[in-house]
Amino acid sequence: MMNWLFKRYCYVLNFILQFLQSLINIFLDEHQATPFLAGLAVAAAALAGRYGIQAWQAFKTRPPRSTLRKFYEGGFQPTMTRREAALILGVREGATPDKVKEAHRRVMVANHPDAGGSHYLASKINEAKDVMLGKTKGSGSAF
Repeated sequence: MMNWLFKRYCYVLNFILQFLQSLINIFLDEHQATPFLAGLAVAAAALAGRYGIQAWQAFKTRPPRSTLRKFYEGGFQPTMTRREAALILGVREGATPDKVKEAHRRVMVANHPDAGGSHYLASKINEAKDVMLGKTKGSGSAF
């Protein structure tokens, strides 16, 4: 999150310092470099500070990003399709039977009626597994 901001800030600061070093090497000799270098260092620090403040304000005003995983929010269709079954189980439509069975097991552990889950959701999860494995044409649940 802050990584891109820090990298960009370091890049700009590095560029400014390299530019200052090249100016010193080209235009100045050793005796005149000290006051000029001090002035350029102050100017570079001011510019870097201004850039840092602007970047921080841009970071604070950006919209918040959700870190939670998004789940399928829609209701169930009257006849379950392969797409809907894949969304329920959290697999791709072309998933292998082993992946479908593993996903079914994982979702059923979280939603089993004996563990406080809903009978309706359990029937939909079982129907989704059947549709994905090709055991039924999605004839609808018992509910």
